[in-house]
Amino acid sequence: MSDLSVEFEQAARDVKSLPERPDNDTLLKLYALYKQGAEGDVNGPKPGFFDFVGTAKYEAWGKLAGTPQDEARKKYIALVKKLLG
Repeated sequence: MSDLSVEFEQAARDVKSLPERPDNDTLLKLYALYKQGAEGDVNGPKPGFFDFVGTAKYEAWGKLAGTPQDEARKKYIALVKKLLG
């Protein structure tokens, strides 16, 4: 496993122990960067019209389409570090 993968997985664990809950925009950014870093471009059907949270997550992830996984991982790690202070 590469150093970046190790750091990425550690950041995913660290995000669960943030001192305070980030705002919704930051949570969506964390979600999208994590999904892009872990799985690559968005896949699967878009959630139904009344699944507002699911749709917001899907669209946030979709905005990162084409972003290389390593770049998304680096941005995720940086954001988690920033939130941890």
